[in-house]
Amino acid sequence: MAHAVDTEMQHRTVLLDEAVDALLWRDDGVYVDGTFGRGGHSRRLLERLSDKGRLLAFDKDPQAIAEAATIADPRFSIEHDSFAQLREVLARRGIARVAGVLLDLGVSSPQFDDPTRGFSFRFDGPLDMRMDPTRGESAAEWLARATLEEITEVIRDYGEERFAFQIAKALVARRASTDRLGPLASTGELAAIVAGAVKTREKGQNPATRTFQAIRIHVNQELADLQIALDVAADVLETGGKLVVISFHSLEDRIVKRFMQAKTSVPAVDRRVPLRAHELPTPPYKLVRKVKPSDEEVAANPRARSAIMRIAQRVAP
Repeated sequence: MAHAVDTEMQHRTVLLDEAVDALLWRDDGVYVDGTFGRGGHSRRLLERLSDKGRLLAFDKDPQAIAEAATIADPRFSIEHDSFAQLREVLARRGIARVAGVLLDLGVSSPQFDDPTRGFSFRFDGPLDMRMDPTRGESAAEWLARATLEEITEVIRDYGEERFAFQIAKALVARRASTDRLGPLASTGELAAIVAGAVKTREKGQNPATRTFQAIRIHVNQELADLQIALDVAADVLETGGKLVVISFHSLEDRIVKRFMQAKTSVPAVDRRVPLRAHELPTPPYKLVRKVKPSDEEVAANPRARSAIMRIAQRVAP
């Protein structure tokens, strides 16, 4: 989602015009903004849609839902849910096909910069990390019950952290001291435990960066939801429809890249079967392009530096 440079919980939408330009190919279509955030992309889309156009947004965060309530536009509606529920929501609303789906992944600046949300090690706050703090298990609750093996696997796989086992071991050891110290419940203590377990640090990176990312991804099931949403988007896009995805770390981008490559690859054919050129199978999608933020955008908003936007278009029914 959008990322900002200050601590006043402001919201700068990454690749704002680039994403809307890539997504919008007819102004009377039904579009989906899978991650409303603070509404940057949605508002820009509404500016460019005709009276016949429609926009359906999703977000897990109650604060995002509250922000969406300020949009008084009959063409706009929002669901307080994960974009993984896209198929069910479209079916309930009687929508068979959409003109475009935008997924702006990751955590928004207001979420990062609010100490009460527990997403950042920059502030000491409750160890929550849920996109929707009204549902599911918090990071503190998960760490209080997960096994050494489970914690190791999450930090290794979702954080790509080479000291995953050492960090997990330190966290389990800290849990053994619950009677004396109380449960692990703050971001500050989690960051300190990780710092004590990480033997070497990457230049310019806090040692807790990868662990916080990993636990957040696990708590919110981000990668699983992403895969579901991609599969559904591919099914519901009309011919000509666009899928636009902005990712902020390699795990997300790898999933998106492989998915789009698979959808735009020519199916294998038996070379022994004689086929003319027009008889060869063609993929239903084509890759449009990959876009990164400009130097100017990164200078104005450093959190945009890791963003990668990938675009695919459905070209056949």
